[in-house]
Amino acid sequence: MGLRLKFNLVLLLVFAAGMAVSAYVSHRLLNDNAKQETLRNAGLMMESALSVRGYTVKQVKPLLDAQLEHTFLPQTVPAYAATEVFNNLHTKYPDFTYKEATLNPTNPRDRAVEWENDIVQKFRGDTSARELSGERETPTGRMLYLARPITITDPACLACHSVPSAAPASMIRIYGENNGFGWQHMETIGAQVVSVPMSVPLANAQRTFNTFMLSLGGIFLATFIVLNVMLSLLIIRPISSMSAAADRISTGDFDLPEFRAHSGDEIGVLGNSFNRMRRSLEKAIKLIEG
Repeated sequence: MGLRLKFNLVLLLVFAAGMAVSAYVSHRLLNDNAKQETLRNAGLMMESALSVRGYTVKQVKPLLDAQLEHTFLPQTVPAYAATEVFNNLHTKYPDFTYKEATLNPTNPRDRAVEWENDIVQKFRGDTSARELSGERETPTGRMLYLARPITITDPACLACHSVPSAAPASMIRIYGENNGFGWQHMETIGAQVVSVPMSVPLANAQRTFNTFMLSLGGIFLATFIVLNVMLSLLIIRPISSMSAAADRISTGDFDLPEFRAHSGDEIGVLGNSFNRMRRSLEKAIKLIEG
């Protein structure tokens, strides 16, 4: 096995190990960054929903309190307002969703589906939990969800959700008396759930990963070529020349020029030593023959 082949095999093994480690670390970091970016988007949506709820309670509902005595206006309900705002957003960004998933909602559209029900039950089982996040697969791709519990902390909410007889008649006429009742103070009755697609951040992460790996491969290829050229010019060619000269000298052929050492490195030192050995051997043979 030649010196060049040994050198290239070692170089390829080192490169393969480096590529494997780089691929693992960079892919993991890029995916983590994509997840954090998606989580930030979900957090922004959640805060937007909370802002809509707060605006409805503080500025919209007080203006309509007089009408509420005769007509139930769902627009004054914070959950309804937030859901409607994000339904409008959903028309332009269909993969982004917001839902106040409730176990026993007044409005049937807010009823929690199976996976949302699991989230609500987690909040009910752990009252100290303030936020949950996770990923799930959907027909349109991987989605990241961010959820916060809906807990009845304000006893005033029970005026519409304790028993049907205590609820406004106008509300009963719209939603009936079979849904949204029996809630208890400090009970977690649902969860605010924001779902954000991970497809775009993951696609960006994959493109960045591919570009990084191609760049790394290009750098290795250039390095591989340069090192092989240097190996050939500085090591392989001088050693091959000395090896050929040694073969000729071993047969008694001294009719060849001395090795020219153009540098002061180890190859140059070896060349000078080879020339001295050649001259000494030539003199020794002449003395023997003479």
